[in-house]
Amino acid sequence: MSTTDVSSETSTEVPEPATIDMKLEVVNVPVSDVDRAKRFYESLGWRLDGDFAVGEDFRAVQYTPLHSQCAITFGKGVTTAAPGSLQDLMLIVDDIARPAMTSSAAAST
Repeated sequence: MSTTDVSSETSTEVPEPATIDMKLEVVNVPVSDVDRAKRFYESLGWRLDGDFAVGEDFRAVQYTPLHSQCAITFGKGVTTAAPGSLQDLMLIVDDIARPAMTSSAAAST
């Protein structure tokens, strides 16, 4: 083997970041009350992907916003992060519609 030959097993080449198709799939959200969090995301109209429990120490709940490529997961034993510690996570939308205000709500604003 000459000094210019490099086998693929010993190569130190790293692919360019722009050449890798990456997507954010799931974000773990630390919560203190799994059922309360589940009711909240359900009230937003998000799709429930699953609610899985294994024994008493593990429960994972996953929701996906409509038309989103990324889901959230929360539960018991899902993360060691403290409840409420996730910060600066933003949900970005192309368009948002406000619900029509009733005459009583309009009068109070």
